[in-house]
Amino acid sequence: MPRLVPRRLLISFALVFLVSLLTFLLQSAAPGDTARTILGENYTPEAYALLRHELLLDRPLPVQYWHWLGSALRGDLGTSPISGLDVAAEIGGRLPVTLSLVACATVVAAVTGVGLGVAGAVRGGRLGRAIDALSLLGFGLPNFWLGLVLVMVFAVSLRLLPATGYVPLAESPGGWARSLLLPVATLAAYGMTVFAKQTRDAMLDALSRDFVHTLRANGATETSIVFRHALRNACIPVVTVAGLVFVQTLSGTVLVEAVFAMPGLGGLAVQATTGHDVPMIQGVVLVFTLFVVAINLAVDLAYGRLNPKARVR
Repeated sequence: MPRLVPRRLLISFALVFLVSLLTFLLQSAAPGDTARTILGENYTPEAYALLRHELLLDRPLPVQYWHWLGSALRGDLGTSPISGLDVAAEIGGRLPVTLSLVACATVVAAVTGVGLGVAGAVRGGRLGRAIDALSLLGFGLPNFWLGLVLVMVFAVSLRLLPATGYVPLAESPGGWARSLLLPVATLAAYGMTVFAKQTRDAMLDALSRDFVHTLRANGATETSIVFRHALRNACIPVVTVAGLVFVQTLSGTVLVEAVFAMPGLGGLAVQATTGHDVPMIQGVVLVFTLFVVAINLAVDLAYGRLNPKARVR
């Protein structure tokens, strides 16, 4: 375990660098031009050349990327040439929305999915088959389609919940919860099925092992066997799934925020890509990558805690 953290951190720094570089190169190769977006349709060649010079667009790509990287290492993500907004400030203002969505959706998916998985493994029969069917359904349903259906039912038809928008937690805790119900349900649907399927399979494997038969022979209660012993053994693959679900949920915010008109990082990424706003795209991708790196490191540490064999590797 002592060697795990430095090695993972070294890999994480390399990953952040590689992702930021690939994002910069792909965005530079995409159709469009930041200077033309700012100037509009009517502009002179002189004005176009001057603006490209001011934005450093007339310099080689390695020079442009090195300039951005040097500023980013100092904590300066630059200013959007399209909106004129500070990139770090704009990301900081939208970050609570995305964090609320991802954290709540992951927790809901984990609690509901693990509960269903344990129940399906213990009771089996129709419940187990229902969980398998639910998993296939959850894998196949696009989250943006599910979001639209939820809006039509609960916001348009029943008028129980708001269809769009976001209420900050500090402004109104009740309004914050109501504004998150539909998008969180949309994002959690896929993760819930993944947790349920993985937990059920892991629990079935744990309950079939010899130590469970020994515990039953020694008079241990079924509740103790399930929750103190079998579930602990089943937690190792479930923890790995938790990291994958978090990352998948984070990527899913791009579409879900668009469906529910929420001012988060996903919507900001779409706007920046459409407007060819390279500094804003780089900033959003950097934040997303840091989230992925942090979650992977947390999963590795949790895995080492649950599995002693992993601590010595």
